[in-house]
Amino acid sequence: MTTSPGPRFDEWLDLIDERSATLRSVAGKAPSDARIPACPDWTVPDLLAHVGRTQRFWAAAVTAGPASRPPADGGLPDGAPTGDALEWSAHSTDVLLDSLRAAGGEARCWTWWADSGSASTAGAVARHHAQEVAVHVRDVQDAAGVAEPLPSGLALDAVDEFLHVGFGSMDGWPHSPARVALVADEGPAWTLILDATGASAVRSAAGEGRPEADATLSAPASDLLLALYRRAPWDDGALRVTGDAALVWQLVVWPPLG
Repeated sequence: MTTSPGPRFDEWLDLIDERSATLRSVAGKAPSDARIPACPDWTVPDLLAHVGRTQRFWAAAVTAGPASRPPADGGLPDGAPTGDALEWSAHSTDVLLDSLRAAGGEARCWTWWADSGSASTAGAVARHHAQEVAVHVRDVQDAAGVAEPLPSGLALDAVDEFLHVGFGSMDGWPHSPARVALVADEGPAWTLILDATGASAVRSAAGEGRPEADATLSAPASDLLLALYRRAPWDDGALRVTGDAALVWQLVVWPPLG
């Protein structure tokens, strides 16, 4: 299994800070009763609260250090939004960033993906949450009618993280063994090998050969990530499938999304 070098720890922190600020900026201009298309039970304030609670949760996990269990709810300071929602959100981001900086990227902590073989460190949390908040920025933009692609570099690293961590944490593939290639228009590609043991990802740089696949999904990196999160439309031409289209859909709907 090969992985992308990705941004450095301090760059992930900058991405969390910048994407969280963008989330608040868009949320502050959107109608408070606007629904999130990808999560129709949520309004914009609901999503803002979700991201804030997630940031406080990860802050508690990082601060706790190595652990076999996630932090209990009682360990989350101010877990429910109070006062001005945007101020509470901004403080939530600060709580997470402060905990990450204090710990340093190599510090070990609890993560839900420990069994995937990927690192359970503050750096891995920073990388994962940069992806989380970037997707939720898109959610709020979508609700406000101002959807934009994710930044290309962030999207490329997020696809790599999703494939190695998200799919790498799944149990055995419930269908016949198969291979699916995901090819970013920016150059990098990944081949997912799916069998009874689960999924493993092989990354190929632009111009490199890659393993044969039963199906291929090609798109800009932003659309690849949004497809994995079941947020990209399949009828606008951005997502291009060759080979077994049913296999691609089986892959996309395989992991549960919280």
